[in-house]
Amino acid sequence: MSDYLIEVKNLCKSFGDLKVLNNVNLGVKEGERLAIIGGSGCGKSVFLRSLELLEKPDSGQIFIDNQEITAKNADINKIRLNMGMVYQKFNLFSHMDVLDNLCLAPVKLLGVAREDAESSALEWLDRVGLTSKIHEMPGNLSGGQQQRIAICRCLMMRPKVLLFDEPTSALDPTMVGEVLAMIRMLTKRNMTMLIVTHEMNFAREVANKVLFFADHGIYEQGTPDEIFDAPKREKTIAFIRKLKYFNYEILSRNFDLLEMQGQLRSFTEKYGIERKLANRLELCAEELIYEVLNGCYKNIKNININMEISYSEADGATLIKLASGGNKFNPFEAELEALDEEHLGVTILKNIAKSINYIYENNKNYIDIVL
Repeated sequence: MSDYLIEVKNLCKSFGDLKVLNNVNLGVKEGERLAIIGGSGCGKSVFLRSLELLEKPDSGQIFIDNQEITAKNADINKIRLNMGMVYQKFNLFSHMDVLDNLCLAPVKLLGVAREDAESSALEWLDRVGLTSKIHEMPGNLSGGQQQRIAICRCLMMRPKVLLFDEPTSALDPTMVGEVLAMIRMLTKRNMTMLIVTHEMNFAREVANKVLFFADHGIYEQGTPDEIFDAPKREKTIAFIRKLKYFNYEILSRNFDLLEMQGQLRSFTEKYGIERKLANRLELCAEELIYEVLNGCYKNIKNININMEISYSEADGATLIKLASGGNKFNPFEAELEALDEEHLGVTILKNIAKSINYIYENNKNYIDIVL
């Protein structure tokens, strides 16, 4: 017997030639709250829907409370009773009032007496402040109210785990808070939850584990502090910090400086980088390139310099990374720091940079400058 309430082994799913999930493995213990984050099209919702076989995996195994839902002879509907799914679009029965929406499934599927189902419905409606809406039709409710009713409907089935597929994405911003508040309430009941969300602050608050999806599966996972404060892998860092990139390659000593500056100016304007920082970027890029050209490529004709600038929309952190072939040359060595015309750029860079790092590895010079 596994200790996991949900266990996924080598899950694969493709749509035609499009590979979405590839050998995904995951174990979820009772009481855990997992936030699933990542860019659009990374497979978050497909993964969640696969747990209930709403999307049929191509291969792999899924166990729910030690029952394999992917087994050939599995009683899928019975196993699904352990899970409640909350969708983006509520999916309430439009021809039924709130009470009937809440009571239908427990009466029909669990054999609960109607009177007992109504009593339970009233308890949940009271907890979420919607008792007055008990006989309203869904069309008369706001989006936030409909989503709270949809969550109550899941809870009426007494599931062991709740699956949320971006539960606030279809809501007006003014209604998001009421749904998130209800999910916070469920955390106090030690409810096991998997939540696909784009609300990063909410994910950090309610989850005790965060999964970042990329490259066809779980790219990185950890506690909220580990993922949001100290992500280790490149794509996680870019996603969390909302990094924007500018790249420029130099293959000639007579490169077009004005073209580079024009492209860099367009980059800073596109992402709303403040003018002072934009000016510093242009100055640093120009001075650094000329230092490297004169140092790494002294008496060398074949030039290959790649400059990458990353800017974080989250906190404004800015990094210039330059990689160059040619001779080993560190423009920031002590003997080059004299304030003379030839190396004025070094002094300028050291004055405005927060940190500078140089390494020489595999016959290449690497310089990182944080502004």
